[in-house]
Amino acid sequence: MGEAAVLLDVAPGGVGELLARLQATPPDGVLDLIPAARTLLIHVDPRVLPLAHAARWARSAAASVIPPEEGGEAPAVDLDVVYDGEDLAETARLLGLSTEALVARHRDARWRVAFTGFAPGFGYLESPDWPFDVPRLDTPRTRVPAGAVGLAAGFTGAYPRATPGGWRLIARTSAALFDPFADPPALLAPGRRVRFREVEALPVVRTAGTPVPRGAAARADIRVTRAGILSTVQDAGRPGRASIGVSVSGAADRGALRLANRLVGNPPDAAGVEVTLGGFRAVAARDVWVAVTGAGRALWIDGHACDPAAAHAWPAGTTLEIAPLTAGVRAYLAVRGGIAVPPVLGSSATDTLSGLGPAALADGDVLALDTEPESPIPVAEVMPFDTRAGDDLVVEVHPGPRADWFTAAAQEALYAEVFTVTADTDRVGIRLIGPDLARAVPGELPSEPMVPGALQVPPGGRVVVLGRDGPVTGGYPVIAVATDAGLDALGQARPGTRVRFRHARGG
Repeated sequence: MGEAAVLLDVAPGGVGELLARLQATPPDGVLDLIPAARTLLIHVDPRVLPLAHAARWARSAAASVIPPEEGGEAPAVDLDVVYDGEDLAETARLLGLSTEALVARHRDARWRVAFTGFAPGFGYLESPDWPFDVPRLDTPRTRVPAGAVGLAAGFTGAYPRATPGGWRLIARTSAALFDPFADPPALLAPGRRVRFREVEALPVVRTAGTPVPRGAAARADIRVTRAGILSTVQDAGRPGRASIGVSVSGAADRGALRLANRLVGNPPDAAGVEVTLGGFRAVAARDVWVAVTGAGRALWIDGHACDPAAAHAWPAGTTLEIAPLTAGVRAYLAVRGGIAVPPVLGSSATDTLSGLGPAALADGDVLALDTEPESPIPVAEVMPFDTRAGDDLVVEVHPGPRADWFTAAAQEALYAEVFTVTADTDRVGIRLIGPDLARAVPGELPSEPMVPGALQVPPGGRVVVLGRDGPVTGGYPVIAVATDAGLDALGQARPGTRVRFRHARGG
């Protein structure tokens, strides 16, 4: 599944056992193990563990025998719930049960977390005592409250935070399902047993994943005077957390952020500011060095035009401005030392889907800088002009794990035809208009792990490329997976940009 992951098809009911076998013998280079309904994804660092070696390890683990753990299973999680969900009566009618019978079947079933996805800490619970296939709502709700307990397909689950959702709601809980500062962050981790305990009343529901405080509490090294449409703090993201439903996030154009950091002598993963469509302005409280890369072609410091992709002094008391972008989508501002924001799950990145990390910057916010690196600012180097921003894109992709779900004509059209980026593109997904890619395999695909850059194809046949903030699981087949460089390029694609896909070299 792309450059850095292997997707395993697993025999029915075997995902949990295979996960335990793999967890018992992880070789160097394994970053994450992500279970789903009938599949399991191994995310690796291919520089340490090549994909072919990861596949051989998985086959070997599947054939091995693991001794039982001392002390047996971990204790079950008890969730206090009130069965008063707004879909309770209608769901009972659909299943041919009384409301009381549905509550009893749900309460008394032996539940286990099969996998997590959709949102951090959202566990998909399955049970041998639950034979019901519950249809999702025809029209999903735009907001499901935190703590709502729902049913969909053969699963039950509880929403850790308020999000849109299409599950049928039968109950609610006040449990803290996800706390990024707890250990472990997710209450319902894969493999955990769960019991629902019916109560008459609950305390006030706690929400999770609240933004990290910033502003008045931060040291004012930089003051934002105009934040623009969307400016966020971004770094290399949160790899290795997908098993608890946390996406990688981080800079949409990783190459641009790495370049900006290199120009001012920062580590490549130092936090900077991702400025969407420009229109950003800030004042320095002390002398600093900065660089702007990506689509930021019009940079001004103290009223003077400055070359992009170069290190510049930003004197105390002067204004830096990134003008509105005329090509591309995102500019990256790196300040020597990096932006100092308290990390959440190891990263300072703002995740626009889950709400993890700091909130988007606003006018008047102040930012502190981290410790200045010991290495000097590198000698000026000649940087090639970044022509990706604004030009038609050619994006390299690897064949996806579900390419065979599509007709031969659809697979040919993916590489032969032109796609166009739509206006509803964001950090979660890049949506494309183009030829409809017809399916050869009918029916629904059980939810399975996803990776950034996955080209999902919903039933309508239109392609959606998952972005850095995309969900960690999905139910649409993946026809191809963009390379990391290709996803960087798509991170700069404006609405109307024409995109062609081609086979990745060596793919």
